[in-house]
Amino acid sequence: MARTPADTKPVLNRLRRAQGQLGAVIAAVENGGSCRDVVIQLAAVSSALDKAGFQIIATAMQKCLDDPDDTTDPMTVEELQKLFMTLA
Repeated sequence: MARTPADTKPVLNRLRRAQGQLGAVIAAVENGGSCRDVVIQLAAVSSALDKAGFQIIATAMQKCLDDPDDTTDPMTVEELQKLFMTLA
């Protein structure tokens, strides 16, 4: 799927945020951080990754609606639903 910088910037921002949060989780585990802090950070990582995935799928769905005849990266409705459900 062809992505514009406007499409990729929010996804990359979320992924970078998740990367930073994962680093904090690893550091907390290595340094004996509290269970509560580790789980809270882990939940933040999971949420950031989910939101990045949903953003990618939303972009693909919008592309299909805007230009249904574009064959550069064909995806059926069923394929998009399956991708969406993978994150649900």
